[in-house]
This record gives sequence, C-alpha cells and structure tokens, in this order.
Amino acid sequence: MTYCVGLLLKAGMVLLSDTRTNAGLDNIATYRKMFTFEEAGERVITIMTAGSLSVSQTTLSRLRDAIRATDSDGETSIMKAPTMLKVAEIVGNMLASVRMDVEEKLHSMRQSASASMIVAGQRRGGNPRMFLIYPEGNFIEATDDTPFLQIGEHKYGKPILDRVVNMETSLEDAQKAVLLSMDSTLRSNLSVGMPLDLQVIARDACEVTMSRRIEAGDADFRAMSEAWSVALRDGFQQISL
Repeated sequence: MTYCVGLLLKAGMVLLSDTRTNAGLDNIATYRKMFTFEEAGERVITIMTAGSLSVSQTTLSRLRDAIRATDSDGETSIMKAPTMLKVAEIVGNMLASVRMDVEEKLHSMRQSASASMIVAGQRRGGNPRMFLIYPEGNFIEATDDTPFLQIGEHKYGKPILDRVVNMETSLEDAQKAVLLSMDSTLRSNLSVGMPLDLQVIARDACEVTMSRRIEAGDADFRAMSEAWSVALRDGFQQISL
C-alpha cells in the first residue's frame, strides 16, 4: 500500500509520498512514488502513484517515451500539452490503456491490477492545478472547497487536513499539515513506510522550489511527531464531558 497527498493553495502546491511497496509480509521494498517532469521557468509536472507497481511504472515509462518521441505534440506529450487539463487527459488515457493491457494478461489467472495517480503542476501563463486520476482514466480536480487530494491509504491522514487546510494556508503550515497527516498514517498502517518524499512548488515558479527526502530516524520529523502526540494528549485531557 502507499499514501500520497497533495495540497493546492494560493501560495502554491505541497506534495508528500511514502516509498513502501509490499506484496505480502515477507516482500517489502522501497520504491519512489513521486516523479517530476520539469522545464524550469516554463512548466513543472509532478506525478504521485499508488496501487500496482507494474501499472504505475509502465504508465510512467510510456509517458517518458511519448515525451522523447520525435513526433510528440500537445496531444501526446505532457511537456507540450497546452494546459494542465490536457496533461491530466494524457495521463488518464495512458493509465487506462496500461491497466487494460495488464489486466488482459492477468485475466487467465483471475487477477486484476490497477493504480491511481495525483497529477500536479503549472505551466507558464497558467494557474497551478491538481488532479486525481482514477484507474479508469477519469479524474477530479482540487478546488477551493476541497484543496487537497489523497491516494492510497488515506483515511488515517484525512482528519487533520479537513480541520486545518484551506486555500489560504501558507506553504510552511502546509508542509507541517501533510507531515502530520503522514505521521498519523504511519502509526496506524504498517503498509505505509519511510522514507518520505516532500516537495514544494511555489506559485508561478514553474519549477520545484523545495525537495526533501525524509529518512527513517530523521530528527526533525521525530520531534514533530512527538510534539503532535503531546499536543493531542494535552487537548484530550482538557476536554470535559
């Protein structure tokens, strides 16, 4: 399993993913789930993945091939698409195509495979936009009313986002929010694990403005986790029936 979360704010976007992939208790590995395509100053696109590793890796490989193709254009390459909406359409169509290819091969074994993705980015002259791409290729977009998107094991990390995140949230507070959302998930589900990939894309920068990998045992993350635990316990004790 995995957990990825993205916030779309007036100040920009904040993205966080874990790196744990498991196929049973005795087969746990680390794989990056955050991938960035960037032409600094012109456009930046980050894709986070959850679900079948074979589906997500094949989808990303085909997206890269489409970018490098000599006949690539705005209909096939996410780096030439005229809008972020078109980027979401290209990614959705590719994901759906790969999923069908993989499931056709697995059909005889009565198995299935699927993946979902968060696509976030901005092109020069456009606004920052963020989409959740479903396995079937359709998608929804983050809005002022719902400025965050999650994929994977999201239920444990959602309550804090519901309570503290809105479009006016600063990039600094947003980083704290996604990290505490991840901390809640790490404590409640062993299928989500370190290290973590954190990324910030400031509005109109059209490039990644901060990228950080947080390893297991990171002192700052541990201190934040412990402080949050203390704050929750203190708050609980202060509430009376």
